[in-house]
Amino acid sequence: MLFTGGLNPATAGRTLPAAWRTGMHDDESVRKEPKEPLEENSGVSRRDFLKISTIAAAVPVVAKPNLVMAAGEQVPVHGPGKVPMQFNVNGKSYKASLEPRVTLLDALRDTMDITGAKRVCDRAECGSCTVLIDDKAVYACSVLAIEAQGKKITTVESLMEGGNLHPIQQAFVDNDASQCGFCTPGFVVACKAMLDKHPNPSPDDILHELSGNLCRCGTYAGIRGAVAQAARKGA
Repeated sequence: MLFTGGLNPATAGRTLPAAWRTGMHDDESVRKEPKEPLEENSGVSRRDFLKISTIAAAVPVVAKPNLVMAAGEQVPVHGPGKVPMQFNVNGKSYKASLEPRVTLLDALRDTMDITGAKRVCDRAECGSCTVLIDDKAVYACSVLAIEAQGKKITTVESLMEGGNLHPIQQAFVDNDASQCGFCTPGFVVACKAMLDKHPNPSPDDILHELSGNLCRCGTYAGIRGAVAQAARKGA
């Protein structure tokens, strides 16, 4: 009997593939297992299933918002995906698709390219993002964009007319009421809201109405002077 060194007699004397001889293989030498047959009763081939899945993922789902009961009334719940929104900013109409969590500040700056309102604290403390909603001063960083729909939004960009500064803006220039300028747009808008409410403000009115705006450069004396000048000119 011929000694074969423990090899299978059926393979003795043959040159075996490297993967069989060494026990190691690369990806190309891996022997593929036979494909499992599809179930005869499935009715959908694997290829058709992939086509259907791709089409379903590409088509956005359009559905009405869910309704929940709140304070005895049905309230629509939007999201979490983007929903169509429409805004009235500085007398112009804007349309955008935004997630309900987006703030008015982000919508103005990132979607509508209206950058007068500044993002500084982003937590409703400094007033640099002040805008007017229905002529009332608000922090744009603390108002959801979806809540500002159907309301008149006014930013500092709308104050100039024909390339001329608004009297309040000119008063800030004349009284050196800004240094770095980051808080200035918010102060100008807040001053306009105050003067619309108090045409001849007292020192207490100024202190109260502008208490929500901070100037890190400390130009408060110039700001008070600007307010006094704008009030004299009936801004």
